[in-house]
Amino acid sequence: MTTTTDAPAPIGRSGSVATSRDHRGSWVPTGGMIAAKFKDLRKRRGLMITLSVVTVGIPTIYFAIRLLQHAIDPHTYGPAGGYSQYVGVVVGVLYVFGFIVAATLGATAGSADLTEGMFRHHVVTGRSRVALYLARIPAGLAIIVPLVAIGFTVVCTVCVFAAPTTLSYQGVNVPVNLSSGGLQSWAADHADEVICNFNLNLQNTPRGQAIAAVVNSVPCGGPGGGPKFVGPGSQAQATPAQISDAAKLVARQNYADYTRQFLYPPTSLMVKTGLWIVLEAVIGFMVGLGLSSLLGQRTITVVLLIVLELIITPIASRARLPHLSNLQRGVVGLATTHLEPGWLPAPFGGGPSDRSQLLHESTTVAICVIVAWIVVWTVLGAWRMMTRDA
Repeated sequence: MTTTTDAPAPIGRSGSVATSRDHRGSWVPTGGMIAAKFKDLRKRRGLMITLSVVTVGIPTIYFAIRLLQHAIDPHTYGPAGGYSQYVGVVVGVLYVFGFIVAATLGATAGSADLTEGMFRHHVVTGRSRVALYLARIPAGLAIIVPLVAIGFTVVCTVCVFAAPTTLSYQGVNVPVNLSSGGLQSWAADHADEVICNFNLNLQNTPRGQAIAAVVNSVPCGGPGGGPKFVGPGSQAQATPAQISDAAKLVARQNYADYTRQFLYPPTSLMVKTGLWIVLEAVIGFMVGLGLSSLLGQRTITVVLLIVLELIITPIASRARLPHLSNLQRGVVGLATTHLEPGWLPAPFGGGPSDRSQLLHESTTVAICVIVAWIVVWTVLGAWRMMTRDA
């Protein structure tokens, strides 16, 4: 007699695989997706050479030339490093061109698969389009952030180890780290140099005409030199005590600017500046990535971001448009300028005193503007990738 049961047959290994969950639809990019995109960007030799030349090559070549000039003719060419060189390269090169090359990398990452006809091949794999977009963020940042860091390290190294041994302020060699009283005492002993070279503002200065007459009595540029101020005339018989008092007044007026001068950049300033430069590069990459994904074009994206960095941002920083002030504060370049370390001069020309001419904006507002730009362009770029026809 044979009996049968209604128990189901055991499921084989192939059945368990078939019923397992497919994770390809997850919006979270995998390590393999990030590595593949990183490799794709790194293999673009023209792009990588351009990024390397701008972020690392330009500072390296510049300081190499200055080191050679100083070694060959130290009397004509000053030291290669120092605070002034640091300020010029960081604000004039790394800040501006770091944003542009980062935006170029982001534009390439966001549109290369479209222009090369590879977007369809990525979509047919079944991977989430959001994951495909998000994988480009760590892949691109893994390229641009180290390059910017290397270039900044070159600048800091040369500026610290090849710094001058004496501080030159307004064309005069001045001791470093003097207090206000110490600078005035030093100025009294070097009255002629201070009066002839330091800046002096007679507005709202008590006894301004009398001081101007004393200053004009000091022969600047040798015997027979012209007066420093036009109008009050000169006091031909100014006493040494009057000249010493005038030099102390000049020192007091210049002390705030003197305290911002260094033989080489302090460590705290270099750390803050490095984070600021990296932030600028991250913003450039994220905006370039989102805008290029939205437009589907690399060239147009790069041109628009160059216009933003070199034209719109300087105008928005200094123009006074009462009815459009809030719109000006929404420019991301203005926000990053307000986060700049205080010892650096204002970008796009000008000195530290010109920072007061910038459109007023609180730190909180600046941070909110930066976050908004990153989030909005990321969302727009991801949305366009999701809705684009394959």
